[in-house]
Amino acid sequence: MILDERQTIILSVLVLFLGRYLNRKVAFLQKYNIPEPVTGGIITALFFSVLYYIFDLSIEFSLQQRDILLVIFFTCVGLSARLSTLIKGGKSLVIMLLLAICYLFLQNITGIAVSMVSGLSPPAGLLGSSVSLSGGHGTSIAWAPSFVSHFNIENAMEIGIACATFGLVLGGICGGPIAGYLIKRHNLTSTSSEHIVIGSENEKEEITVHSVYSSILVLCIAIGIGLHLHHLIDSIGLKLPIFVPCLFGGILLTNTIPLIWKKVHWPTGTPTLALISDLSLGLFLAMSLMSLQLWTLIDLALPILFLLTAQVLLVLFFTIHVVFRALGKNYDAAIMVSGYSGLVLGATPTAIANMTAVTKQYGASPQAFIVIPLIGAFFIDLANAFVIEIFFTLLS
Repeated sequence: MILDERQTIILSVLVLFLGRYLNRKVAFLQKYNIPEPVTGGIITALFFSVLYYIFDLSIEFSLQQRDILLVIFFTCVGLSARLSTLIKGGKSLVIMLLLAICYLFLQNITGIAVSMVSGLSPPAGLLGSSVSLSGGHGTSIAWAPSFVSHFNIENAMEIGIACATFGLVLGGICGGPIAGYLIKRHNLTSTSSEHIVIGSENEKEEITVHSVYSSILVLCIAIGIGLHLHHLIDSIGLKLPIFVPCLFGGILLTNTIPLIWKKVHWPTGTPTLALISDLSLGLFLAMSLMSLQLWTLIDLALPILFLLTAQVLLVLFFTIHVVFRALGKNYDAAIMVSGYSGLVLGATPTAIANMTAVTKQYGASPQAFIVIPLIGAFFIDLANAFVIEIFFTLLS
């Protein structure tokens, strides 16, 4: 069964409604700040797996609009990035970057060590570490042919996708509980008076047709700048996801235009921009998770489960005892920890979803929404490429 674009959007909205309903009714989900798209998406993916096993029915989705939603979301993040916040987060950004690079080495060492015990080959352990977890599906797909040709791992693509898929789910589950634990243990509170970047707590501020028009206009201009930057970056041989230059396009606009034309209505910090961000992120995650074909991973489930268990334990230890302390043991550090745990197990959107769920309950953290996207969408991909090459050469 193939669902077209309209049907895919309808189902993704129903998935969000399901996640919202379950999060309100199930105390565990509410207590540990599990994102609504993760709840609904996992339940839906499991349901489709049951349909496949019982009726041999496979459902395919039209996911072209999913990539557009991701670009819109990260452009909104860029438009919310004031230079003052970037400067304030400079120290945290440097610390987070150094820790992230160190963690890539730890993640790969752990994966290779566990693979020797679980029956996987060491190269397969590398494939199930920073390649698929910190790198995600895109990096797994890109590196799989090299693992086939150099190490004769014929199912390299399946192993990479399986780890990336399970990591996406685990990353969405771990972030909220980790942040909740740190916030409650250290009695942390938000010190920011700004609106949360994704979603809006201030329902008294009016969202008008004019504000929507203004936000759409600014978004389209920022995305246009991002597309030109992407072509420029691509021409010099640097490969980055298209949403990264769009993020910088938003940052460029929001830190120039309001300073030049101070009377212009600018969407930064408004409920309208927060609404658009929330909408695009929620639909993106719902589409990503509900389309997971979990039945393709069954044959690899046991060794991968062992590998991922070790990786989750490493994340718990590293984020709570190293990252949180290094970032100052404050509220912003707890929010960044929730995002980072989603980042190194899943993907940048998972990290944002984790931070969104936590900040909606405990309060805003603008600094976290700048540091983590920059680490996840830009720096970590560059560093990971070099780290993977190092381990790949050593194993060769």
